[in-house]
Amino acid sequence: MMEKLLIICVFVGIIHMIETLAYSVRLAGLKTGKLVVALSLFNIIVIVSRTANMVQAPLTGKLGDAVQSKEDLPVLLHQLQTILLAASIGTIVGALLLPSFVSIFSRMISHLEVAGSVPQMMKNITSIHTLEKAKKHVKRPRWTMLSQLRIGGVPKRLLLLNLMATTIYTVGVLSTLYASTLEPTLSKSILMSSGLINGLAMITLAVFVDPQVAILTEKVMKGDSTKQSMNKMVGTLVISRLCGTVCAQVLLVPAALYIAWICKLIP
Repeated sequence: MMEKLLIICVFVGIIHMIETLAYSVRLAGLKTGKLVVALSLFNIIVIVSRTANMVQAPLTGKLGDAVQSKEDLPVLLHQLQTILLAASIGTIVGALLLPSFVSIFSRMISHLEVAGSVPQMMKNITSIHTLEKAKKHVKRPRWTMLSQLRIGGVPKRLLLLNLMATTIYTVGVLSTLYASTLEPTLSKSILMSSGLINGLAMITLAVFVDPQVAILTEKVMKGDSTKQSMNKMVGTLVISRLCGTVCAQVLLVPAALYIAWICKLIP
């Protein structure tokens, strides 16, 4: 069981690391002045993240299947809390790698323009010579970056919405899994509600968060705002994302109890 839990934690960490690094694509697009090309690379990142999510989801479900009685619930709860810890660690790793990936994605954008297609680009950048040159783009995160991340100038409502969406997205599936073990007779209806919960998180991101980031990006492209303001917004969004994964730890059990209660009310 420990090996299975470790595999799940690795996949969850990778998912959250990739989703954190997705911010670097937009920054790389601003750096190179080729935002549309950068967004095409973002789609590749989304595919990798979704693939990792599809692999870990059935494995996580197996943890719930292992619960045979109420005595097994504390073990399951500890496993789910460990998975949430992996989400926080993945977010931290992604934040530390953000400066390096801005530089790396800037180079990938140039390679994509030359190659003309993603498969050809992947073939070109996986050569030994190109991989050796990639070491030059690795940058160490500096403490001075944190000193620049004051909330002033970044809408607090945006950070709160990003935190809420991250919390719901992170805890959604795990809380429904735990709720299904608390109420075995309602397990099917509870598990089916996970799509609705994650949908709320996606709607919040798509309707309230992403448009504001896109507006600031356009202002930077037009010269109406500075790149420093974009770096500041991305940095504060990453911090609010990390806080969201921490809040997921706190809300795991209350969310499970609430989901079970709602499903009981459904006639």
